[in-house]
Amino acid sequence: QVQLVESGGGLVQTGGSLRLSCAASGRTVSNYVMGWFRQAPGKEREFVAGISRTASATYYAESVKGRFTISRDNALDTVSLQMDNLKPEDTAVYYCAGSGHTYISSLESRYDYWGQGTQVTISS
Repeated sequence: QVQLVESGGGLVQTGGSLRLSCAASGRTVSNYVMGWFRQAPGKEREFVAGISRTASATYYAESVKGRFTISRDNALDTVSLQMDNLKPEDTAVYYCAGSGHTYISSLESRYDYWGQGTQVTISS
C-alpha cells in the first residue's frame, strides 16, 4: 500500500509558475511508474504527465508539453511537477498517482494509488 500526498498548489497569475510535490509513504516510490492528472470543474480527470520508474522516460499531454516538467527523486520518495507559463485553462485539482505497470500510461485505470489532490488556480 502506498500513500501519496500532494502539496504546492495555490493561486498564481497567468504566466506564473508553480511546483507541485508528491510525497509517498508505505512503499518506496521507485517501485512505481508515477503520473500527474488533473480535473477541472465540470470536466473529467485527465492525464498531465508521467515518468518511468528510473526517470529514463517521461510523457506529457500535448496541452502541457514544453511548459511542464515531471521529475522524481526515488531516494526521497518524491515526485514533482514543475509548471511554467501557466494559463487559466490549467486551473484544476492536480492528483499524483502511482502505477504498478511497467510503462507510462495516460489511462486512469492503469494507476493503483492516488493522492487527495491539490488545487491550482490560475488568474487571468
